[in-house]
Amino acid sequence: MIDPALLSAAPIWYVVFVFSLTCHEAAHAWLAKRGGDDTAYLGGQVTLNPVPHIQRSPFGTVVVPLISYLYMGWMIGWASAPYDPHWQQRYPHRAAYMALGGPVANFILVILAGVGIKVGMMLGVFAAPSRLTGITDLVAAPAGGAAATVALFLSIMFCLNLLLALFNMIPVPPLDGHTVVGLFMSEKNALRFYNATQNSPFALLGIFIAWKVIGYVFWPSMKFALMLLYPGTNYQ
Repeated sequence: MIDPALLSAAPIWYVVFVFSLTCHEAAHAWLAKRGGDDTAYLGGQVTLNPVPHIQRSPFGTVVVPLISYLYMGWMIGWASAPYDPHWQQRYPHRAAYMALGGPVANFILVILAGVGIKVGMMLGVFAAPSRLTGITDLVAAPAGGAAATVALFLSIMFCLNLLLALFNMIPVPPLDGHTVVGLFMSEKNALRFYNATQNSPFALLGIFIAWKVIGYVFWPSMKFALMLLYPGTNYQ
């Protein structure tokens, strides 16, 4: 039987999830346009309206997150912004900046969620939790009601976007971090690197590696983020 608390949190989870993916992909699309590739712009991806992003990737933005939530209690999925591969061949560094934009957008959402939590605590609406049992209870709302809903929203926003940013920055194909690596090479070497590693076998291997590695990256990063959010505490 499905936990009623899990079901009640599902709408907020989904709103945060889709909004986070939308910001991520819109950042890719906007930076691509700034760099001279208007493919995503013409496809309607330079927008915070989630509809074009959902229409482009309905399986990754609707089916997979809902199924994963029912079975695992948290959402996984994906979206994408199209780009011209010939543009990447001509301007590998611009493509690397485009790739960097998505994780940066997620880090910005982490910061905004953290600011929201701190403001709520200053106003006496929120309080630091006595203990952490999951990513949905990052901050407590003693009075309940609407404040509890906002606390849940900010908790998921903070943790989910930290996870998305870190996962996508793992430097393996097909993740953003793989393309970002090109910034540390000459354009000629970056192009060679992309051409040698952008194929299906490497992508499958990369996803497997990232899935195994993310736990070792996320939890220490989460602990550090909590130290910044709640100085003097030591949540485990």
